[in-house]
Amino acid sequence: MKVLVTGAAGFIGSTLVLRLLARGDTVIGIDNLNDYYIPLLKRARLDQLKPYANFSFLEGDIADWSTINALFEREKPSRVVNLAAQAGVRYSLKNPHAYIQTNLVGFGNILEGCRHHGVEHLVYASSSSVYGANTHMPFSVHDNVDHPVSLYAASKKANELMAHSYSHLYGLPTTGLRYFTVYGPWGRPDMSPWLFTSAILEGRPIDVFNHGKMQRDFTYIDDIAEGTVRVLDRIAATDPNYNNDQPDPSASYAPFRVYNIGNHQPVELMTFIQTIEAALGQEAKKNFLPMQNGDVVATYADIEALKCDVGFEPKTPLAEGIARWAAWYKAYTQT
Repeated sequence: MKVLVTGAAGFIGSTLVLRLLARGDTVIGIDNLNDYYIPLLKRARLDQLKPYANFSFLEGDIADWSTINALFEREKPSRVVNLAAQAGVRYSLKNPHAYIQTNLVGFGNILEGCRHHGVEHLVYASSSSVYGANTHMPFSVHDNVDHPVSLYAASKKANELMAHSYSHLYGLPTTGLRYFTVYGPWGRPDMSPWLFTSAILEGRPIDVFNHGKMQRDFTYIDDIAEGTVRVLDRIAATDPNYNNDQPDPSASYAPFRVYNIGNHQPVELMTFIQTIEAALGQEAKKNFLPMQNGDVVATYADIEALKCDVGFEPKTPLAEGIARWAAWYKAYTQT
């Protein structure tokens, strides 16, 4: 297949592209290489991809319609994975316009590109953040998600609604993936594994929010990439059992689907920290703080729909994933 991957220099994007290239797909990547975190890391990820003859890359912004329209016209991808987004929950409190431009305007451009150029299937990143104030565990794709607690979460919920409208109006098959706390090699510097690991190794205290009384469904990057490929290969279809009198948020009479991708094993924040300490052989100095605005106490993925429809579930144990992360981090920061 010829696949367009947006956010190709990102954490999930670069790992996904490697997997697609390795199986023989032709991949066109686009990324604006912004400075939300160090562009040097993004360029290092791209360096892994450039040796592949079946990979090409464009530095550009999905919020620029002329760039996106020209890209679709030129490349005519058969399938698209949209991973480009302004990431981060807390940053959305400081710079909301970045989320509006990339996550809303940019995603609208991707939908228009897919609509006008015969794309077979659009897969896009949603987020576990859409569950917001929901306290019903585990989070199910059948749950209502109308109460986001951050603009980031609201933008991801908006992506799902926008995608459904295009599935309904134009018959564009779309699948949204609600990723749950992704970690592993080549991870982002603003996420907890990097923040904790760097602080521990440098002897600095780590900030432990909500006094450590948090749970996250930590999901290893290779599991995320594999699940995304499986979903990309299964084009979203209409649900013959869909009932308009009792609408299911995860499915539709249109070719539209939404899935959770999570480890289905929520881990206490203190256990997560202890696992990193064990991998590094060094104890963390801890600075216990209250809950942050826009954050949630727990995430926990119900993945039954993913298992049923595509036959996949994440399986990497936390200790194994963290050991790989720690080894990568040491090697990367020492070069």
